[in-house]
Amino acid sequence: MNLREQQQRNMTERYRDTLDQREDIRRRQVETGTPFAADSDEQLRARVERLVDKREVELAPVPSGAGPVRPAVVFERILGAANELQNVNFLARGARAARAVARISVVDGGGKLAWHGTGFLVGERLLLTNNHVLPDVAAATGSFAEFDYEADVDGAPKPVDTYDLAPGELFVTDRALDYTLVAVGTGADGKRPGATYGRLRLIAQQGKIVIGEPVNIVGHPDARPKEVAVRANELLNQLPQFLHYRTDTRPGNSGSPVFNDQWEVVALHHASVPDPDGAGWIANEGVRVSAILRHLTEAGPPPEQKPLLAELGPQAVLVGPAPIDDRRVGTAAGVTTAPEVPAAQVVSALVQDAAERAQERHGLTGRTGAGRRIVFLHGRGQQGHDPAALRAGWCDGLDIGLAAAGLPPLDPADVWFPFYGDALASATAGRESAPVDTATTTAEAYMPADTGALDVYAALLTDAADRAGMPASEREPADAQESSLLGGAVAALQRPLSWIAARSGLDDVVIAMAFHDVAAYLGSRSARDAVLEAVLAGLPKDDEFVLVSHSLGTVVALDLCNRLPGHVSVPLLVTAGSPLGLDTVYERLLAGGPVRPGQVDVWVNAWAAADAVAIGCPLGRSWPRVSDLLCANRKDKAHDIKQYLSHALVAAEIGRAVRE
Repeated sequence: MNLREQQQRNMTERYRDTLDQREDIRRRQVETGTPFAADSDEQLRARVERLVDKREVELAPVPSGAGPVRPAVVFERILGAANELQNVNFLARGARAARAVARISVVDGGGKLAWHGTGFLVGERLLLTNNHVLPDVAAATGSFAEFDYEADVDGAPKPVDTYDLAPGELFVTDRALDYTLVAVGTGADGKRPGATYGRLRLIAQQGKIVIGEPVNIVGHPDARPKEVAVRANELLNQLPQFLHYRTDTRPGNSGSPVFNDQWEVVALHHASVPDPDGAGWIANEGVRVSAILRHLTEAGPPPEQKPLLAELGPQAVLVGPAPIDDRRVGTAAGVTTAPEVPAAQVVSALVQDAAERAQERHGLTGRTGAGRRIVFLHGRGQQGHDPAALRAGWCDGLDIGLAAAGLPPLDPADVWFPFYGDALASATAGRESAPVDTATTTAEAYMPADTGALDVYAALLTDAADRAGMPASEREPADAQESSLLGGAVAALQRPLSWIAARSGLDDVVIAMAFHDVAAYLGSRSARDAVLEAVLAGLPKDDEFVLVSHSLGTVVALDLCNRLPGHVSVPLLVTAGSPLGLDTVYERLLAGGPVRPGQVDVWVNAWAAADAVAIGCPLGRSWPRVSDLLCANRKDKAHDIKQYLSHALVAAEIGRAVRE
C-alpha cells in the first residue's frame, strides 16, 4: 500500500469512527433549528469571544424575561448575526487572502513535470502544502510555486510570477498530518514572495470556527487557474487533529487553505472522504492549524532554521493545553448536557470579559531588571490589536538590527508598551463616520468627519505635497473646486495625495489613513487628552527611560514630553517615520512649534526617502540638535517600524542607551 492509499484509508476510518457523533450533531441541529448548537458550549464561547474581540460582531441584548436559556442558544444568536449578511469588505479581504495562494508544480528528477498541487505563504519565505504534494526534499528540489496564476477582473490571464522552492534552507514534513512546510527562494530581483503577495497567518488561538459555520477554500483544482469555493460550504465536525466539512474541491486543491468567514486559516485541505458504499464523495477533510503548529513546536527544528520559522509570527505560538475539540464526556449520545444558565448572565459575562480585555489593552509593563527602562510608543491604526503581539513585532525588528550591530537581543518582557490605539478610536468614535458613500476619490473616502480634524487633514496633504515638490500648476483648477458637492477644499485634496503617492511609491490609501489619524489627534483636544492619559498611565515610574516612537507615536511623544513630571529625563528619544517636519504638525503641538524637549539628551530621527509619512524629514532643517539617520527601507514597506528598527545604526543607538 503506497502513502496516498494509506492516507486515504486512515481518513475513511476517521470518518467512519465518528458516525455516532455526526448523527448526534444532526439530531441536535434538527431539535434546535440551528447548526451552531451542535458544537460544545466551550467551543462556542471561544468562537464568540474571538469575534467580539476582533469587533466582527456586537453583543446583541437578549430579551428580558426569556427565562433559563442554554448558553449555546445565546451564542447562536451572536454567531447568526455574523453569518447572515456580509460586509462588502468580505470580497476585498478574500481577494487579499487569495493573493498568498500559489500553484505548486512538482518536477521529477529528470526535469519533467510530475504533478501539481496548491500551497500558500505563511511567512515571507515560508510555504505550506501537503506531504503528499511535497513528500520529501528530493520532490521539492527543482519544483516551484506559481503566483498570480489566475484571471484578472476582465477574465484575462495575469502574468504568472514564479519562485523556486528552497528545501535546503528549510523543509519540515509529517505523513500522519499530511503537511509540508518549505522555504521559498527569492525572486530575480532579490524580493521575497511575501513582500509582494502577503502571507496567511497561522493562528494558534482557539475560537476560529464552530460546527455549522461556512468554510471557504481557495486553490487550483485540476491545476486550473486559481478558483474559490464560497457557496454551500459548512463545517460538519471537529476532531482533535482534523476538520470535516462540505465544499467543492477537485484534485489539485490539495494544500489549499481552508478559511472561516473572516478569512483566517482554520485548516490545511488535504483530501476528500469517499462514501464507504462507493457512491462518490461525502465530505472533505483538512488538518487543523493547531495540530500543525503543535507538531512544529514539538519537532524541535535545528537552530539555523529558527530565523525562518520566526516568520510564522507570535500569533502562531501555542500557549496552554491542547485545543478544544470534540472530546466530550458522559451520556449515551456521547455528549454531556450543560446546565441551564440565564441568557442575560451569559451575555453579561461576555461583556465583562470584553471590558477586561480592553483594560488589558491599555498597555504592557516591562520587567524590572538591570539597565534603563525602554518604552515603545506605537503609531496609528492599532485599535483592537494585541499589545503583546505588537511589542513582539517591534522586538523582532530591533533584534535584527542589534545582531547587525554586534549587540545582544532585547527581551520583549523588558519593554514598556503603553497602548493608546483604543483610546484614540473611542475618543473619535462620536465624530468619525464611515467613508463617505458618495466619495469618488481616496482623499474624500478617508477624510475625517470632524471639522477641526478635516482642516488639519487638508493642511497635512497640502503641506506634504509642497514638500514633495508639487508645482502650483498641478493643483486642482478653481472652477473644479467650486463645482464640488463637498466643497473646493475637499475636492482638491486628491491632487496632492496622488502626487505624494507617485513620488513615494506608497499606496494613496496608506498615506490617507496615516494623515487621517494624525489629523484626528491634532484636530481634537479631547482626543489628544485621551491618548496622552492612556500613555502616561502606561509609563514606568522611574526618573529616566529611553523612548522609541513611530509615525503618529512620534507626535504623541513630543506632546508627552510637555506632560512629563519635571524630574523625568529621556536619555534617548528615537522618532521613526515621523511627520514632525511638516509645519502643519509642529505648529499644532502643545509646545506650539519646533521646540526641542528639555528632558531629551540625544534625539535620533530615522527616516526613509520613500516614506510618505516622513516627507518633512530630515528634521534637522526645522528642529534643533536632531541626528537624522537615512534608512534604506524596502520601498513596499517604507513606513514599517520593523524596517526602521532593523537598521544597524538605529538599533545600536537603542541598544547602547538601554544598557548604559
